[in-house]
Amino acid sequence: MSEQTNGLQQAAGSFQKEGFQHTEEFCRLNKYQKAAVLDESPACVVNANVGSGKTTVLIGKILYLHVDRNVPLEKMTVLTFTNKAADEIVERLRKIKPDIAPDQEQGFGTFHSVALRMLKNSLPVEEAGWTKEFTVMDPDEETDLAMKIIQEHGLKVKYKNRLKKRLEQEYQNWLAGKAESRYRDDLYRLYPLLAEEKKRQNKMSFADLLRVSTELLRLKNAEPGGEHSEEDSDRSGGPAWILVDEVQDSDAMQIEFLEAMRESGKGKSAALGVGTEPAKIFAVGDPNQVIYSWRGTGDNMFYLIKHRFGAKELTLPVNYRSNASILAAANRFLQFGNRIQGIREEKQRITVRNHYDPFQEAEYLAEKIQTLHRNGKSYREIAVFYRLQSQSGILEKVFDRYGIPYELSVKKTLKDIPVLNWLVKVLRVSVNPADTQMAAEVLADPEYGEESMHLRMTEFSEETGKRESVSAGELFAYFGLREALHPSSAGYQENERLVMDFLEKMCASCNKEMESGQGNLTAAVREFINSSALYGMKTDAGEKAPGDISECEGAGSEPDEKDRTAEPDRVSLMTLHASKGLEFDTVFIIGVNQGMIPLRCKNFEQEEEERRLFFVGITRAENNLELSWYTNPGEPGAIGEPSRYLRMIPEQLLDREDAGKPENVRSGENAGGDGRKSDLHQLRKQVQEQIRLKSEHARRPGSAGMAERGAHLQGETVKKEKEQKEPEVIRVRHRKYGEGILISEDDMMIEAEFREYGRKKFLKAFGEVEVLDAV
Repeated sequence: MSEQTNGLQQAAGSFQKEGFQHTEEFCRLNKYQKAAVLDESPACVVNANVGSGKTTVLIGKILYLHVDRNVPLEKMTVLTFTNKAADEIVERLRKIKPDIAPDQEQGFGTFHSVALRMLKNSLPVEEAGWTKEFTVMDPDEETDLAMKIIQEHGLKVKYKNRLKKRLEQEYQNWLAGKAESRYRDDLYRLYPLLAEEKKRQNKMSFADLLRVSTELLRLKNAEPGGEHSEEDSDRSGGPAWILVDEVQDSDAMQIEFLEAMRESGKGKSAALGVGTEPAKIFAVGDPNQVIYSWRGTGDNMFYLIKHRFGAKELTLPVNYRSNASILAAANRFLQFGNRIQGIREEKQRITVRNHYDPFQEAEYLAEKIQTLHRNGKSYREIAVFYRLQSQSGILEKVFDRYGIPYELSVKKTLKDIPVLNWLVKVLRVSVNPADTQMAAEVLADPEYGEESMHLRMTEFSEETGKRESVSAGELFAYFGLREALHPSSAGYQENERLVMDFLEKMCASCNKEMESGQGNLTAAVREFINSSALYGMKTDAGEKAPGDISECEGAGSEPDEKDRTAEPDRVSLMTLHASKGLEFDTVFIIGVNQGMIPLRCKNFEQEEEERRLFFVGITRAENNLELSWYTNPGEPGAIGEPSRYLRMIPEQLLDREDAGKPENVRSGENAGGDGRKSDLHQLRKQVQEQIRLKSEHARRPGSAGMAERGAHLQGETVKKEKEQKEPEVIRVRHRKYGEGILISEDDMMIEAEFREYGRKKFLKAFGEVEVLDAV
């Protein structure tokens, strides 16, 4: 990355005079990359193999169009699938062209963020039933609103515990005019009621952003004449070029949005003096990395896009990342396109290990990683991948004991911190008084809700909201947060610290926006809240380094991973899904057992996606790759034998090392050289004792354990349940499912039955279920 950055900086002086094609940056591209950058077909899709430099090509394309072909940045729309990717593109462009103005990059961002800006700035959103001051709601909030409507109207909707997924999955069928829902219930009666309520409360869901902007674009495209003024041509007359990153991950709604944007470039331009064609499309992606079918994409999406737009197909076949052995193994799992070509000749073998169980493996990994670190490898160059998030728990406990710093891919959000979750709702109502759903939740909060807050929220825009700068202390005083947080309570100091830290970060962001002339405080806070809804408000609670105290991270933004040398020195622990787009010197993939990698599949499509997921995992490694499996996996559905994927890798690429007998570890010495013995039995006791203590803490009155449960283990079963018959009926309460009956429990799990939801299992350590009294 640093070499690319230096090249960009060197190019900054020369390309202004001679054009991008005469820069060192362009000359460094291989012939396939140059062909993609220079192509000006009406539509072009680039099949970019893993590690082939697609981001470099995308940035090169932008520079070529802007510098050599004189296409204004304002006439480009660059669509990415993560905020991090959009930020990386803009920052690398700024290294070459530091004078880029904020309004020139309005078309750079995720599908949803670009749609949001269009609805706020150029599309007549009022015609769809909202105002420009609308706020964005996340899927959980939309689901809660839907549940309220179901109750108020007496609708009969099945499988309410899966309502969020059902709302998303059946929405397109309803829009297409299908007469009846999949389960023949009232779901299709719910959709129009939900849509009207969202308009009344002036809120849009993620799906609404794309759907409404697509509809308004089509209406605009259908208007007769299509004449644009010179200024309109540069700003709102539609893009001349649309560039799409990771196009294989597009879903049907995003493709419709893409097509509507493409057509918005059509018409007569007063600036150019001629009739213009639809916007040109340049898209890059890899069909071998389609791993998100649950969100509506499919393994054929890349080719559907190619045929829908009549696109020319180019390829980027050369991998610059991994050594020859890793690429040879990866080619065995390739499903589309030709073999991956590599430029590296090293053939370091892939290690395959057998461990008795996850406890033994965690000890081995801790010792191995310590040895690697002592030999000069930084922690940030090492990653451990797994299929299920629940597999991280044992690794965390063991790494803590060894003092190894680590970072989880799953971070806590502000929703997991009660006081900040409540504060965000206060801010949402303050910038959108029509949001009666959030207002009710603010006032009804048992910990912080009080009636006086209603007046402060409704009057915010009339007084404080008109200001052009503000401090965290002023907002803390305006909302009366000292009284709301109860200064005499035991947790006041911690809550005050969290709130002030959050407000300081928010005020810094809002003041910066107001300085650039983007409206008053109300508008700036609304922008902050909407961006946070799209990108998520993260905290550092998912990270762990010796002596660290979790602090609130910059809300609404993601950690900067462009330059790994600037990151905290921590081992990365993540699922295979979370590893996509990243790279590490050394990668350990654990649990490569039949029934885990791959998981048990119901159909051929699921099996193919599991195979692509494993392909993504192994191609994250640059130099060292180690795969391991368990004799005793301890996960439901997993079998104590190696995955068939290991048999698909040629034996000459593998270095098999058997560490599978538990006595090997009990008698072996720590690789750290300090003579400590690995006592797996004692380790199990320590982990179980910590789980028991967490459970007891969660049951105490006033405990925050339920709200602060670790998001990294949600929804996964760690151990098969042991049935315990109770002589009496014991009632329980869950935040989402309401009151139910305790069915059984053991040291780790609790099972309860809820009316209309059936039986559910929970980890006791999370404190999700409150045990009431016996009946």
